[in-house]
Amino acid sequence: MKKSVFMLLITLLSLAANAQTPYRNEDGKKIDKEELETKDYLPEIHGTIRTKFEYQTEMAASRFEVRNARISITGNVLPIVAYKAEIDLSDEGQIKMLDAYARLFPIKDLTVTAGQMRVPFTIDAHRSPHQQYFANRSFIAKQVGNVRDVGVTLGYKFGTGIPVTLEGGLYNGSGLTNQKEWHKEVNYSAKAQFLFAKKLNLALSIQSIQPQDVRINSYDIGAFYESGRFHIEGEYLYKTYADNAYNNVHAINSFINYDLPLRKVFNKMSFLARYDMMTSQSDGKAIDEETGALVTTDYKRHRITGGITFSLSKAFRTDLRLNFEKYFYAKNSIAKESEQDKIVLELMVRF
Repeated sequence: MKKSVFMLLITLLSLAANAQTPYRNEDGKKIDKEELETKDYLPEIHGTIRTKFEYQTEMAASRFEVRNARISITGNVLPIVAYKAEIDLSDEGQIKMLDAYARLFPIKDLTVTAGQMRVPFTIDAHRSPHQQYFANRSFIAKQVGNVRDVGVTLGYKFGTGIPVTLEGGLYNGSGLTNQKEWHKEVNYSAKAQFLFAKKLNLALSIQSIQPQDVRINSYDIGAFYESGRFHIEGEYLYKTYADNAYNNVHAINSFINYDLPLRKVFNKMSFLARYDMMTSQSDGKAIDEETGALVTTDYKRHRITGGITFSLSKAFRTDLRLNFEKYFYAKNSIAKESEQDKIVLELMVRF
């Protein structure tokens, strides 16, 4: 396995030497007529390196970690046929295949994506690591919201005054690993985004999966507003379990980001504050052997995060993040070691 991954990495790096062009095709896009003369169909190589240092104040212990080491290859084989393959060489120490899909653009504004991909659901869970504002993801993005699966997604864009993007699809519902399993139940996800005055983005999404015997339905509403140096965002997720197999789940993510331009060394300095919370939830897979009831996989907690980010570019390209996370648990909650008060220093590089 390691030898195969090493050979893949060497191949990607050799392609990167010849494939880097100003044409940014990070997720697979249609080639317009004006680009046909300059586009040579060479693949593009992209990657994200996130390395961090964490100090856990409750234990008075620390650790270094390579959180992500992602390499992706994207491109086109025809103007209306795109592809993407992405692998993470260090997803919390494990090698994982992430994106592996083909994308078609049969008619104007219609997209068909088949393979392994991000499921259209929520705002924060749909962000790639280099697009995240904080060193650690929100509870919605990490624990409560399902991010990737295998299936097919349809996307359609319309509207001029208020642009609307619709996405929806059918998926296995069992994540990225158990692709050989047969499924009798339909698992689906759908998302609608509305852009008002190019500043306010509203997103509504729904997801229905059945990991084991219990169907889980999730509903999400979120919005973010950008004006000048400010980015303000809020999101609420509500999850239910069929036949009252587990208590309903509520999750909130809200934060504000303010960018202060700098002239020397760094391009800008960002000040961030976040509040997020979640009630106890079950992933629908863990079952008590004696009672047959769903087991709690994540316990109720609240969190306040404060942070400063120094950036070497306006976009998410090279960021140095310093965050402090303060957790609040209920008396009957069990706190995991990695989900307690901590200081996080992270360096993120996107290429």
